Amino acid sequence: MTLKEIAALSNARVIHENGHLDKVIRHAFAADLMSDVLRLDTSEMILITGLANLQVIRTAEMSDISFILFVRGKQASPDMVELAKECNIAILQSKQSMFKVCGLLYEAGLEPIY
Repeated sequence: MTLKEIAALSNARVIHENGHLDKVIRHAFAADLMSDVLRLDTSEMILITGLANLQVIRTAEMSDISFILFVRGKQASPDMVELAKECNIAILQSKQSMFKVCGLLYEAGLEPIY
């Protein structure tokens, strides 16, 4: 599934994509606890979270995560967007709940990380 397809399914707005719209994403992980994210194999994975702060971008950078989808109407601050650009991380924002987004993406074939 591509980032463009994920954005459409989750009714998300693309904040920063840096050429990632057609990149293939095979797995998803949803968490607000960034310590859980640090323990994952993150290749071809999107992080779905309702936590909107610089720590999320830093965690994604450390974990080699290239895609973040903020849910529950959370918005990336200008500082977060700037850091994401520096780290080559795509950012999407959806007003839908984490549960709904995860269900829609799973139903469409996106696999859980484990």
